[in-house]
Amino acid sequence: MLDARIVKTRAGFTVDVRIQIGAGERLAIFGASGAGKSTILGCIAGLENPDAGEIRLGETKLFPPPLSLHRRPLAYLTQKNLLFPHLSVADNVGFGLANGAVAENSRWLAELRERLGLEAIWNNRAAKISGGESRRVALARMLARRPPLVLLDEPFVALDRPLIRDLIAALDEWQRRLGFILVAVDHRAEILTRLCPQVAAIERGRIIQQGDWNSLATAPATPGLARLLEIQ
Repeated sequence: MLDARIVKTRAGFTVDVRIQIGAGERLAIFGASGAGKSTILGCIAGLENPDAGEIRLGETKLFPPPLSLHRRPLAYLTQKNLLFPHLSVADNVGFGLANGAVAENSRWLAELRERLGLEAIWNNRAAKISGGESRRVALARMLARRPPLVLLDEPFVALDRPLIRDLIAALDEWQRRLGFILVAVDHRAEILTRLCPQVAAIERGRIIQQGDWNSLATAPATPGLARLLEIQ
């Protein structure tokens, strides 16, 4: 399971949360922009170091001390695709695999390529593909190693609704089959409700309510949370 106690001072407030998620489970972290959601993911991923706390994924201690990025058994899809523009789509997708692992994972990579509609651009340089295509490539690269933990930070920004529906369906299918822990962050409930049945609502770095979406909608803990749910 993922067990994370994170304390991180930001401008104006301190993020102070405890998150526990069992193997194969999904959790949405929901709140307004600037509430500290991305800070939580950044600390789990290792892009930031907490000021205090402890983060464990199963038997692997991620913090403290901070475990190096390449040794963390997780994948992190940020708001930016961060592809290597000079490499082909195929090389981008296989970039995180160890030497020789591309051949060993050929069937899995072929499934990613087909399910995400990447066949026509598989040998194209990443610099030559569209924004929507880049997002699909980034998703394929994230899943290529079949990580036990997947972190999503507003993963569908600026994408059209049909593509969002298709990517959510693909993630849902693979999460159920592979059983990875999924933590998704967004300020849009309409996205998160499709990805995760359980949610932790956050305001100014603190979890103010946790449970299923129905419990939040029926009895939101604060006026701010009620307003955020109403505008979805």
